[in-house]
Amino acid sequence: MAHKYATLFKWLNVVVDYVLLNGTLYASFLMADHSPVWVDVYDYRLTILLLNFCWFFSSSTFDLYSQVLKRDAVPTMSANIGSLCTYIFLAILIKLVLPYIYIPPTPFVYYFALFPALLLIWRLSFLLIRKHKRKFWLGADSIAIVGAGNVGIDLYNYIVSNPDMDYHIAGVFDDNPFKVPPHIPYLGKVEDCISYASTNKLSELYCALPYNEADRIEALLEDADKHMVRLRLVPDVKGSIHHDFLVEMFGFVPVLKPRQEPLENKANEFLKRLFDLLFSFFVIVLVLSWLIPLLALVIKLDSKGPVFFKQLRSGKNNKPFYCLKFRSMAVNSDSDSLQASKNDARVTRVGKILRKTSLDELPQFINVFRGDMSVVGPRPHMLKHTQDYSHLINNYMVRHFLTPGITGWAQVNGFRGETKETSAMLNRVQADLWYLEHWSILLDLKIIFLTLWQGLRNNDNAY
Repeated sequence: MAHKYATLFKWLNVVVDYVLLNGTLYASFLMADHSPVWVDVYDYRLTILLLNFCWFFSSSTFDLYSQVLKRDAVPTMSANIGSLCTYIFLAILIKLVLPYIYIPPTPFVYYFALFPALLLIWRLSFLLIRKHKRKFWLGADSIAIVGAGNVGIDLYNYIVSNPDMDYHIAGVFDDNPFKVPPHIPYLGKVEDCISYASTNKLSELYCALPYNEADRIEALLEDADKHMVRLRLVPDVKGSIHHDFLVEMFGFVPVLKPRQEPLENKANEFLKRLFDLLFSFFVIVLVLSWLIPLLALVIKLDSKGPVFFKQLRSGKNNKPFYCLKFRSMAVNSDSDSLQASKNDARVTRVGKILRKTSLDELPQFINVFRGDMSVVGPRPHMLKHTQDYSHLINNYMVRHFLTPGITGWAQVNGFRGETKETSAMLNRVQADLWYLEHWSILLDLKIIFLTLWQGLRNNDNAY
């Protein structure tokens, strides 16, 4: 449920944070005896723009502004500290990458002392105020369900089992009281629901009557409007399909979709492809142009065989493509059927380093540039694994609606490496499906950042 106060306090936090960011920056220059004319200098304006973008990226990476009323204090402060650390790191990185931007050091010494302190003081103050007002701001809405059919009872049980929705259900209306299970309060006949809701100040009524009572539903809608009662219609799907659906209206006909797919939108698809082209181009030109000759020599000196390892893997729409990697194993006949395991005898000395650091995956940026892969997406699996797991895991093939990626949401959440058990692959598939339903260009940037961050640490699943 989207609470009436949630969006208000989310944007309150956003506005105050950016006022603190820019106001503290301005004050720091005044404290350092710099004239306000600095705002007209190009270097300063560019710096301000970059710092605002850095905070946008940092706060988004740690989901700083999500669940501002519900998230507990400790996770909230952890997200703030993480955002600040990332922000300061990016600010330093900008100075290193763009050394010719003139920035006097004194104001920024003040700034990076003041801004984190003021931000944390503001957030602590908000949490203290929220502690006393939280019950009011998160006050549960009272509702009732009209209709004790399968849909109405399923809706009741779902809401009761998900208290985070903050609904209080008064009970169920139905003309037949014997249809209502003993554990559910019976409120009366259907005709009484509007007057009951109006008298007891219920926020909403959820009508789960079957479609064959269309005339009755129309009458309830009219009566609800007259008494200023919000009436919501719950589609009576035949067979009581247990699945989350999205509703699209084709005229007056509701069409249920099993999932949202942002990349079905051609504008989003074009944006993602443009990002992939630019990102892979810079990696190929700035990194692979000198790394390939260097690693080619090392790989050749270490073991016999080709520099690159090419393997058919499942691509978008399950179309096979040759996935490129630096060869990290001795040439063997099991490479297309047997996953790498811990202490795998096939892995060469150089291969151990390549796999541990994920350098063996870098040639896949060539696949990205060609369009076979994306920078971010579900990892492409061997054809045999696709064939095997498609029979073992429901929705496994849905991940192939997306272009496979070098890294993905599953990988940054720890679901990478060997999948000895079906449950390990199930976790990976569920993460891939979450990514399919929640894609955004900002999410891709977040995954890339987390991939680089995790690359600096040891990963027990990388071997």
